[in-house]
Parts: sequence; C-alpha cells; structure tokens
Amino acid sequence: MSDEKALANVGALGLGGFALSTFILNIVNAGWVDAKTIGIVMPVALFYGGLAQFMAGMWDVRRGDTFGATCFSSYGAFWMGLAVFFFLKLAGVAGFVDVTPAGVAVVLVAWGIFTGYATIASLKLPRVITWVFITLTILFFLLAIGEFVPIVHTIAGYEGVLCALIAWYASAGILINTVHGRTVLPMGERK
Repeated sequence: MSDEKALANVGALGLGGFALSTFILNIVNAGWVDAKTIGIVMPVALFYGGLAQFMAGMWDVRRGDTFGATCFSSYGAFWMGLAVFFFLKLAGVAGFVDVTPAGVAVVLVAWGIFTGYATIASLKLPRVITWVFITLTILFFLLAIGEFVPIVHTIAGYEGVLCALIAWYASAGILINTVHGRTVLPMGERK
C-alpha cells in the first residue's frame, strides 16, 4: 500500500476559475457594463481563469484524469493568452493593436473546434459537464461571428453568461457534494 496521500478533486477549482472569468468577460460582451471594465476583467482572467485553472489541469495530470488535465490546462492557457493579448493591445504594442476581426475569428473558431471534440469526450461525464461544453462550443462560434456582426457579439455575451452559470453550478456541485460526502446538488451522473 502506498504512503502517498490521494489528491483532491480539483474540478471545483478549475470550473470555478473558468466560470468566474467567463461570467465577467461576457457581462462586458453582453453590454451590461462598459467595455472599459476590461481592465479589471483581464487580471482576474489571467490569475483565476488562467493560472489557477492551468494548475488544476496539472494536478489532474497527477490524478490520472486525462479529460480534466487536457481541458483545464488548455482553457487555463486560453485565459492567460487572452489576458496577455489584451494587456499588449492596451499598451499599444505593435502587432497587437491592429489585429483584424478575421484574425480574432480564426482563433475563436479553432477554440470552437477543440471544444467541440471535448464535448464529445464529455458525453461520458455528468450531464452538467456536458452542458458546460455544449454552451462553450456555441459561445466560441458566436464570438467568431460576432467579430463581424455586432448583435451576434451581444447575443454571445448572454450565451456566455449562461455557460458560466452552468459551470458555476458544476463547480458548486463538486465542492458541496465532496465536502458533504453525499449528493446535495445533482450533477446528472451517467450510469
């Protein structure tokens, strides 16, 4: 028997970082707050959505959870990259200020493709996780279209808030159910 202690389920941390960052950015995208608030959104996205989520992915590597390791690490890197992009753009660094909508859309479509096949993988996980990925896949494609059609960008903001709320529910379910040792928040476990 190993003396090594079992690692905790880091799903609550990873989903919490994803949910909060997705929520605050999409509040901006939906137009509920002024776009100038992006200055507070990006540091939170960098550290909670980015670093904390990336670390959750690395801990999932140690736990042997391929899905969590791949997704948390990937989306953590996404948030860190997005934050750095905004910081460089806001600082007026050449090559970042004049990125075209088409350039941004290509990146969003690529993330939509990744999220699409992660959604297929999630079909073996609790239903709430699958709904996070379904809504996230839709979000990436709406945001890509929204680069060219402003009303779609606003709609994407609303859809992103929905995605964030589902992810928060999943985070809360993992945290609360684990601490209580029983199902308090149903997650839609598959048989």
